[in-house]
Amino acid sequence: MSFLVTGASGHLGSYLTKRLVEQGEDVSILVRKESELWRLADVIDRIRIFHADLDEIETASDAIAEIRPETVFHLAWSGVMSNFRNHPRQVTSNVKGSLRLFEIAHENGCRCWIGVGSQAEYGPYDVPLREDLPTRPNTVYGVSKLCVALLTEKLCQLTGMRFVWLRLLASYGPKDNERHLIPSVINQLLRGEKPALTRGEQKWDYLYVDDAVEAIHLAALKPEVNGVYNLGSGEIHTVRNIAERLRDIIDPSLPLGIGEVPYLPDQVMHLQADITKLQTAAGWSPRITLDAGLRRTVAWHRTNIKQ
Repeated sequence: MSFLVTGASGHLGSYLTKRLVEQGEDVSILVRKESELWRLADVIDRIRIFHADLDEIETASDAIAEIRPETVFHLAWSGVMSNFRNHPRQVTSNVKGSLRLFEIAHENGCRCWIGVGSQAEYGPYDVPLREDLPTRPNTVYGVSKLCVALLTEKLCQLTGMRFVWLRLLASYGPKDNERHLIPSVINQLLRGEKPALTRGEQKWDYLYVDDAVEAIHLAALKPEVNGVYNLGSGEIHTVRNIAERLRDIIDPSLPLGIGEVPYLPDQVMHLQADITKLQTAAGWSPRITLDAGLRRTVAWHRTNIKQ
């Protein structure tokens, strides 16, 4: 089977690409021109690499026509960090580019479109997120993700393609963006620094990256998986508890700056996925516990920490 992965240089995309290659699949990737490919070093000689930003996706049309992917995994997205959540490029780059990518893929025989969405499509809720909850995103990022989901779902219905949209809550693991919470806390503790944190009362759902990519791959392999699904661990832990677990793995005597950072005005306090629908459809469940995942992540950072 021929696969195209967009956003393959990122954390989740690189793990997905590696899994596909190790399963013997025919894999091509689409990455930004300036992307660093260090996460793909051990499989880079077994994949085709094409370069194009989402807002210049037309430049990749010949490459996509050449490979004629049967399935597209669309993970590429500009502006995922919090300071870009309301930037106009969420629409001008991401929405426009994603729709043109879909069109090019369809023109070249694609039969399955799998997009990675976000919990931001739901907006704030203090209950586990279910796929039947009303969507009420409160950021341009969330609105844009939801727009791409709704539009590509309708286009799949009109063109006879299979549509899968996985609303990811949060993934973590080795090689993650060092600005994210878990790697940031780990690196500071390993350097003997005190991480400055909020009071840590937020209850968040974290899924280990290997479990996330297994779910995404299974979605491609199982024709009965069709529609919108939540992707998470189904469990919540407070940010404070996660930070304390990391500290105890590294050195229980190290201090944590609990309460040194104020909450943001739009702070997300509760984030939990109901994953029943995906478990039923794909026969998938998370395998890696939080403790095991955090230990694996700390072990990787001990070897790869930047001083």
